[in-house]
Amino acid sequence: MSPVIEVHARARLITDGPLTRPVPVDLRYDPADERRTVHIGLPDGTDWAFGRDLLERGLRTPIERGAVRVWPCGRTQLIVELHSTDGVEVFQFEIRTLIRFLARTRAQAPAAPQDGDREPQPPSRTTRPERGARTEARTETPSETGTQPARG
Repeated sequence: MSPVIEVHARARLITDGPLTRPVPVDLRYDPADERRTVHIGLPDGTDWAFGRDLLERGLRTPIERGAVRVWPCGRTQLIVELHSTDGVEVFQFEIRTLIRFLARTRAQAPAAPQDGDREPQPPSRTTRPERGARTEARTETPSETGTQPARG
């Protein structure tokens, strides 16, 4: 059993105002999950899960799947746009952080079939329970997500 890969990273939250702000995020991948799903944990307790291939393809070209859009921004940045019933959150990542994270995920399962050989999983959004608290996680289906103005 391979260990779960978890990387604590920084992203910039892009708002409709003049300022952006750095936010801590958790990137997580469990090699035992045969769906090859990556998770982005946000500071507000929200966890977004989607196929690893979405991030990999987004490093090279714009791609959209359900409520998640990913595209490169210049040579050094990647934009991840997350749509939910609460609104839209846009994050800017350093590409090199994501490249290192994705390389570690590929190294954990070298014998696995290529991501292109399977049907892509739709993105999902859950609320992580606070540490020590017992709450039920809620998963949003793509039909529940909508596009609303960005919150600042």
